[in-house]
Amino acid sequence: MPTYKAPLDDMRFVLNDVLCVSSLAQIPAFAGVDDATTAQFLTEVAKLAEDVLFPLNASGDREGCLHHRDTRSVTTPKGFKEAYRQFCEAGLPGFACDPDYGGLGMPAVLNTALSEMFCSANMAFGMYPGLSHGAYNALHEYGTAEQKQKYLPKLVSGEWTGTMCLTEPQCGTDLGLIKTKAVPQADGSYKITGTKIFISAGDHDLAENIIHLVLARIDAPDTPAGIRGISLFVVPKFTDGARNDVYCGRIEEKMGIHANSTCEMNFEAAQGWLVGEAHKGMRAMFVMMNEARLGVGLQGLGISEVAYQNAVTYAQDRKQGQPIDQKAGSAPDDAAAVAIINHPDVRRELLTIRAQTEGARMLAYWTALQLDLSQKSPDAAAKKKAKALLDFLTPIVKAHMTDNAVDHANAAMQVFGGHGYIREHGIEQYARDARITRIYEGTNGIQALDLIGRKVLKENLLPGYLDALDDDLRAAKDAGVDGDMLSSVSRAAAILKRITRRLRFRVIRETIKAKIGLRGDPGAVLRDGAGVSVDYLRLASLVVIGHMWLKMAAVAAARLSDTAGESAETRHFYETKMQTAAFYMKRVMPQSAALAETLRDGAGVLMATPAERFAHTQTNIAEITRPITTGEKKAS
Repeated sequence: MPTYKAPLDDMRFVLNDVLCVSSLAQIPAFAGVDDATTAQFLTEVAKLAEDVLFPLNASGDREGCLHHRDTRSVTTPKGFKEAYRQFCEAGLPGFACDPDYGGLGMPAVLNTALSEMFCSANMAFGMYPGLSHGAYNALHEYGTAEQKQKYLPKLVSGEWTGTMCLTEPQCGTDLGLIKTKAVPQADGSYKITGTKIFISAGDHDLAENIIHLVLARIDAPDTPAGIRGISLFVVPKFTDGARNDVYCGRIEEKMGIHANSTCEMNFEAAQGWLVGEAHKGMRAMFVMMNEARLGVGLQGLGISEVAYQNAVTYAQDRKQGQPIDQKAGSAPDDAAAVAIINHPDVRRELLTIRAQTEGARMLAYWTALQLDLSQKSPDAAAKKKAKALLDFLTPIVKAHMTDNAVDHANAAMQVFGGHGYIREHGIEQYARDARITRIYEGTNGIQALDLIGRKVLKENLLPGYLDALDDDLRAAKDAGVDGDMLSSVSRAAAILKRITRRLRFRVIRETIKAKIGLRGDPGAVLRDGAGVSVDYLRLASLVVIGHMWLKMAAVAAARLSDTAGESAETRHFYETKMQTAAFYMKRVMPQSAALAETLRDGAGVLMATPAERFAHTQTNIAEITRPITTGEKKAS
């Protein structure tokens, strides 16, 4: 059976040593943040994750959720309801929520640590409160005063949970195709009718009520077509104690996350209320979607961490083979086998997971810090800078961490060998659970398009990020970080900057040509950008994680230069940080050179083959009965 221990030392290193989260106390909204609060919070959440949630992970996966056809309702696996009660009694649903509505007002960066631990311990459980927090944020920003007073205190306490209802059978990414309609009523409410699919936590028995945030199209002549005609509505499961006409039609039979109820939700003229302005629903929903994308990135981080922990334990215990450098015939045939962690390729697997996971943790927490600063900093310039960094990093957090989760779960399974493929050791569940993270809340291909098309080419956010990187390069140099590490990140950043400059120049050039009638084709440049978007995001991710390792290496180097009176364990901790940073720079960062080559072609080879030729078809080629040889003579 798998095990999990919250990596508190690594979390404290990032939060306290690198980010110095106690300095947030200088912001009036976070005056209560200090090292003692952080320490107590991490310890208590770790206990809940390890002792309550983790033991339910495997059993919840086996049992799954149950749909009751007669009542069209869902029950969660055994133990989940009690675990959710303990979560609420600890005050954790409102940890990072507004005190005006019963929250504790703590920073998002600390709540990120909670989400990581929950995702490692029991990803399916963690999805229930995670979605509620997204609903809270959307209503907090766009709800009316009456809606805030009605819904937010209950969401903050955990008595009610929330969902986001976007996808329909005919539309996923293209939300302009939504058919769910909202019919205005005389009392100011709307009757919502339509079917939503893939709704995580759409129905369950954990809370008293479920608050659905639903995208729909107002049934009126002035409703614009497409995405511009979408509005957002709040549709409770119960309205003033009475059952609303929204029901779970079925729960999906899924590859993973069995303990989370993924529902088809049927809105049968259900009563709902407009959130924000009519036809401006996407603006409000993106508050929830952006938080969800950061949350899914944390799911990837959580899966990577727990997969790594179990792979390391197995590699230290499992004995197979002799040392690779042992001379043939120098040991008897019955010589004791060594633990597989001594074999270079197993170490490659483990170190790759470790270097990427620790870098991802640093990125997740740093990004969450930008969220806090963008919302609460009293300095307008600091808020603007943090918001730009947050916007640039969000698609990277979502896509990079979830791509890694799939790779890392599979790499951990590889360390286990055949034992990883069977259920007994639990690794196969992590591989199944991880796979959805690359798909929902915007596929990773969509994240790549968002990064290159919107965040880089349209909003020009890369220079601001590179300024932050330059600052940290100088700080790392001053701290005594090895020059090879600095140059490794600098080279990759230069590649990213050069490729971006070339793309931006081509867009500007073709746009100007089109405006003055010189047959410019900006669309061709955008197609090229789309053709290389995934590789561009991977390159940006390499740079960003390398940047995160520089931030950590700078602190570790400084600590190692002044360890008088420190224990050997403390020194080993910082030494290991430097060794892991060196692995990332030497074995992962060089991939940037290969990506530079793939980014040269644009969409050329991708679009060369006509769409109709992708399917295999029968042709008369099968009738050729003999090979044609070069220089074959004609028959006389």
